[in-house]
Amino acid sequence: MRAAFYTLGCKVNQNETGALMRMFEQNGYTIAADGEEADVYVVNSCTVTAGGDKKSRQWLRRAKRENPGAVTVLTGCYPQAFPEEAAADAEADVITGSAARGSILRCIRQHLDTGEQVVCITPHERGEAFEELPVEKFEGHTRAFIKIEDGCDRQCAYCVIPRARGRVRSRDEASILRELEALADAGYAECVLSGINLSSYGKDTGATLAGLVEKAAQIPALRRIRLGSLEPDLMHDEDIARLAAVDKLCPQFHLSLQSGCASTLRRMRRLYTPDQYRAVADKLRRAFGGNASFTTDVIVGFAGETEEEFAESLAFVKEMQFLKVHVFPYSRREGTPGWSMPDQVDEPTKSLRVKAMQQAADEVRAGLCAGMRGMREEVLLEKAVSGTMFTGYTRLYVPVAVSAPGRAAGDIVPVELGEFDGRRCSARIL
Repeated sequence: MRAAFYTLGCKVNQNETGALMRMFEQNGYTIAADGEEADVYVVNSCTVTAGGDKKSRQWLRRAKRENPGAVTVLTGCYPQAFPEEAAADAEADVITGSAARGSILRCIRQHLDTGEQVVCITPHERGEAFEELPVEKFEGHTRAFIKIEDGCDRQCAYCVIPRARGRVRSRDEASILRELEALADAGYAECVLSGINLSSYGKDTGATLAGLVEKAAQIPALRRIRLGSLEPDLMHDEDIARLAAVDKLCPQFHLSLQSGCASTLRRMRRLYTPDQYRAVADKLRRAFGGNASFTTDVIVGFAGETEEEFAESLAFVKEMQFLKVHVFPYSRREGTPGWSMPDQVDEPTKSLRVKAMQQAADEVRAGLCAGMRGMREEVLLEKAVSGTMFTGYTRLYVPVAVSAPGRAAGDIVPVELGEFDGRRCSARIL
């Protein structure tokens, strides 16, 4: 049998889809390439926005229309957060959540036996363990993304993720190190540690993120370690000092912001102020000798955001000199405090603010990248685009295009950075 997969959402979702593919293969399935017909269609959903839910339903509807005899599966955060709504989707033959993903194959067999819709959504429970899934295969990639944590204990006013993912659960440290060692031995030069709330790794087990990074750095074949999204209020002085002492750690930090306005952050129930955020970023810059870069996420148009508050957030984003910013319009999610807050911002205003924020962030990015001309860096060659030309990223996460005769994807090469063309810096091998 052939199975096709469609993934929405974050790097964790993408990592989990890779693990699901591996699980299907281990049970006799062949993974269909894009455009190929399949016997089973699986959508791994995201429910951060209402648009994500809609895309999941549309993909299932098209799969069922074009392949009426196939089994359609809806899994992930959407059915976990909104089980009744998901169960009403007549296009899905099998519906599971973000917990107990190992049950998907059993549910498919049950549907094939009975012909009836199977809904199997396991509620998250306090004290549940991290679910180990098969090790993902990273074919066609030079970086490996490793999920080390799931769940979030926070209650941000805009976010439905705790409802979809449950409480913090950390993967066993020994299990992570075994996988990292195997991936490094298989030729992956860089591994990215990811999680739903990565900064909370070890909260439930006594381990620490800094300690894990220190141990991962001792794996000889592993050349670079990169971290996923981090919470600024959980970046403590001792952790920063320990991380800065690890030479293999890439000094690029995705430090979650959401807004640069103090009043908006309070309404969002975020646990820091812009001043505290700035202080953490400054500590990281100093700890890494000024050689650190920052990326972030920003939400515009949250409930009650005035023009003055948006201007304050915009000014802060410009000040922080982020290398890259993902800008999102606020999406109301039922079941969150933000759903019923007064003074909701209309969609046209959100769209204008998204455009203004992204334009400002892109101008900062262009200035930073242009200012790196002449810098010497190391680039992980990731994709061959033509002949000897490769694209890749520096340790600071600057995108690069470089001619590298005799080299292969996965190599790390020293370069001198050149002009920035709006997408990437040119570079020459040293």
